[in-house]
Amino acid sequence: MSYNAKVYMKQGGDELVVDGGKITVESGGIIDVAAGGMIKAAGKQAAHIADASGTVSVEAFNAVLKALEDVGILKSS
Repeated sequence: MSYNAKVYMKQGGDELVVDGGKITVESGGIIDVAAGGMIKAAGKQAAHIADASGTVSVEAFNAVLKALEDVGILKSS
């Protein structure tokens, strides 16, 4: 009988792989993304959204919501 770990370090040790399942951060835990780091969905970072000036438009607000949905932070409607 063999065992295949669902969480392992790739050869070379510079990437942690979760093959199925999930990562749970317990109460008090933190995921800290250092300067220059990024969060991606399907290998893609969310597109830049221009800084708001004056009154924020519905289109600008919806662009922010879409970016958060695209990286999995918000559930899509």
